[in-house]
This record gives sequence, C-alpha cells and structure tokens, in this order.
Amino acid sequence: MEIRTIHANGVEFAYLALGDGPLALCLHGFPDTAHTWRHLMPALAERGYRAVAPFMRGYAPTEIPDSFEVGALVADVNALHEELGGDENAVVVGHDWGAYPVYGTTERFRRSVAMSVPPNKWLGRGGFLSYDQLKRSFYIFLFQTPLAESAAAAPDFLERLWHDWSPGYDAAEELAFLKQSLGNPAHLAAAIGYYKSILGTTPPSGRFTAEQAAASEGPVRPVLYLHGAQDGCLGADLVTGVAELLPEGSRAEIVEGAGHFLHLEQPQEVNARILDWLG
Repeated sequence: MEIRTIHANGVEFAYLALGDGPLALCLHGFPDTAHTWRHLMPALAERGYRAVAPFMRGYAPTEIPDSFEVGALVADVNALHEELGGDENAVVVGHDWGAYPVYGTTERFRRSVAMSVPPNKWLGRGGFLSYDQLKRSFYIFLFQTPLAESAAAAPDFLERLWHDWSPGYDAAEELAFLKQSLGNPAHLAAAIGYYKSILGTTPPSGRFTAEQAAASEGPVRPVLYLHGAQDGCLGADLVTGVAELLPEGSRAEIVEGAGHFLHLEQPQEVNARILDWLG
C-alpha cells in the first residue's frame, strides 16, 4: 500500500489507503504504526469500504505537532473524517491509543470499534490501581520522568513491551515498521508525549476543551469493544464489566488466544467480529 499525505487539524498526516467506498478509518496505538491494519484493511476493502490508516500525530512519516492530549486526537479524527470525504456511512476502528478518539467521535460514524483500552470512566472503578495492573503499567509512570526517552530508546525496550503484552507473538515485522516510525528521537519523544499529556505532566493546551470533554464523557452511540484474553498490558479480568460503561446496543467481547495486539495475533477472528458488527 502506498503512503499518501493529507492536511487535517493543522497536521500533515501520512496514511495508507485501500479500496473504494465509504470511509473506514483505522487508528493505531503505541508502540505501533499504521501497518498494524494490514490484515483488516483488505477485508474492509473487499466489503466495499475505503480503508484508511493514518500514522497518528508524531509517528513518522506524519509530522510532529506541539500537542498530544486526547482532545487533539479527537480533533484529528473529526478533521480526517471531513478531509477524507467521510459521510454518515463512515466507520471507525481504534486500537490502544487509537481507541481514545473513538470514544469521543461516535456521533460521526455509523459504526465504531474500540480495542484493548476501555473508556475513561473505567478508571473510576479502581481496577487500574490494583497491584498487578500497576506493575503492568510501569512504563506509563516511567514516561513521566526525565528518563523516559533514554529508557524507551534502549535496544530491547519496545521489543520487550511487545513480548510482554502479546506473549508468544513474533513481532519482528512490527518492530521493523516501528523503527522506521519512531527510530528518530524526536518521533519517539512525540509518542511518549501522549503519556505525558494523559497524566498532566504536560499541561493541556486549552485548544481542545470540547473534544477532551467528549472523550471523557464517552461514546454516545453503540460501540463494539474487543479485548485479548492474554493481554499483558491491561488484564482482561479488569475489563469484564466494560459493557456497562457503553451505550445501549454495544457489545464487549473477549478474544481467546490473543494478547494486547489481538488484531495481529488472531486476524481472522478479529476481522470476522468487526465485519459482523459493521453489518
């Protein structure tokens, strides 16, 4: 798939595209790239969608902006929807950090899918503060410190995250793509900037207040939520009640035999569930 570019929300985005038809926007997370959708995009194209996977803000070849707050991600998706010709038939799929803007933009899309990260209201349940989950989430707190960029740039740091989050999955291809996207220190610092923003180490810009509120309030239309049973980033046992936090008509499902990157580990199963949800 050829890498193209588009200007949206003041950012020059690079993206992959495949197929023709209504927009299907696919949003990746950390530490990952738009190539993570290489199994889903052909399935979407065959179903009659124009599948578009942007490299999220700060991930090369997308340029590095000055803000990485969740509200900015919501504004990105709103702008990409408009600039890419999205209409009432458009759909959105987000994984990890890509799930955050999904929760704040469901009113724009006919169908929405989020994976591996529940909506913000889940944090209020306290599961994140369990001892086991805090151990899994060490990197979030590390990324608030002056050691963040040096630690993440260590030869095996990102590789070990993939190993821990999706046990048994051979991530060699993903890591090669990731080196192209975050190999430059400035782009790696940008990816870490998402985490600095979410805990307030980097103060909000004040430019995306409405978008931030939309993400915090959560989805207003039904969402399909998928989570890997062996997720080593966020334990599946902690998200068993996530359906209660989603609008009526939503579905929350656990995918067996998969960890955090479930769409890469079990592509046929995940594709089938997403296509069934899209109808």
